[in-house]
Amino acid sequence: MARMKTRKQQRMMIVTIGMTMLAVAVGLTLFALEDGINVFYGPTEVAEKAIEPGTKFRLGGLVEEGSVEQEGATTVFRVTDLNQSVQVAYTGILPDLFREGQGVVTQGTLDADGTFQADEVLAKHDENYLPPEAVEAMKRAGTWKHAEGEEGAAAQ
Repeated sequence: MARMKTRKQQRMMIVTIGMTMLAVAVGLTLFALEDGINVFYGPTEVAEKAIEPGTKFRLGGLVEEGSVEQEGATTVFRVTDLNQSVQVAYTGILPDLFREGQGVVTQGTLDADGTFQADEVLAKHDENYLPPEAVEAMKRAGTWKHAEGEEGAAAQ
């Protein structure tokens, strides 16, 4: 004859089933949103991590002075955090505010030779703004230096 389960065992079974269902739901949600999750890296992090070619992520920092070159419809430039830099290739129309020495966030993938193939380029929106992701990457790299009153503008 099967032994009857105590109330404590029944509650524990219900909690276990509930936790299992929650874990499955979270796992399915993350799997479904995988393409929508974009990790942000600065150039130093890209150099330090072994990022697989073809992995989509965001790269941000400053457009390196003297690095912008036009090769037909493709613009090639370097993004730096003043510690390391990564070469970026972008085919398309760049934002009006894109220029050397200014903050930029790009989205795309690394190719096999280490060039970041950008699908999208976002430039800063005024003279005091640097994308928060770029500020954080520069802080992690130890190269962030801000002028008086600039800290508040970077966090906007």
